[in-house]
Order: sequence, then C-alpha cells, then structure tokens
Amino acid sequence: MPKRVLQGVVVSDKQDKTVVVRVERRFTHPLLKKTVRRTKKYHAHDEANAYSVGDIVWIEEHRPISRTKRWAVVRGEKRNRLAGEPAADKT
Repeated sequence: MPKRVLQGVVVSDKQDKTVVVRVERRFTHPLLKKTVRRTKKYHAHDEANAYSVGDIVWIEEHRPISRTKRWAVVRGEKRNRLAGEPAADKT
C-alpha cells in the first residue's frame, strides 16, 4: 500500500529537526454546494533543518518518530526571501 503524500506550507520551524506543516483541503459542502476550505497541522521530521517558515513542502507518512511526529518531509521548495526580511538562521 503506497504512503500518503500531502503538500503544505511550513508554519513553524522552532523545534529541532521538526517542522509544523499546514495542509489545506478543499471540498464541496454537501448541502450548501459551496467550496469549503479546511486546514490541519502536521508535525513532520526535517532531518537537516532545511526548511523554514513559508516554504512549500511535501510530507509523507512515516513510522512514529515521536509522540506527535508521524510524517517526514520528502521534498520542498524554498520561498523567495525579500531584501528587508531577516534570515531565519537556526543555530
């Protein structure tokens, strides 16, 4: 059985080797027939601390790594930083 892969945006990178990813899903409401957006946050393993807030990442199901982490970052795209923005340096 293939592992699920979700796409989302990193909303927090404060933890070591962990990113919090906001995944949005859209569906049509059964009664109102309007498109509804729902979001959910997932803790994902980021071994190299490579991703920061605003980056788009793809996460994949993984064996439990900790109490909250059941996902791992597969790949991602860095967000273009503006000239006035401070660099999010993790040391």
